[in-house]
Amino acid sequence: MNKILVEIFLPAANMSFDVYIPVESKMSEILTLVSSLLSELSDGKYKATKDAVLCDAQTGIIFNINMAISELGIQHGSKLMLI
Repeated sequence: MNKILVEIFLPAANMSFDVYIPVESKMSEILTLVSSLLSELSDGKYKATKDAVLCDAQTGIIFNINMAISELGIQHGSKLMLI
């Protein structure tokens, strides 16, 4: 499985995390996994919900959850934000 390293900023905790994500997976799968992971890593400052979204940290564009990571143009070193 091919993975890339991205930085995910979590405004609720004012923290950033480096996370490896598989490029073949759909954003919906990644969102579920990342949301749960960051909920644990933030020591309760962030609570995973069904309403969570991942967006580009620089532009604020929300990613389509039905597309694969590779289709969204996310690549090694991309900066994302979980809100």
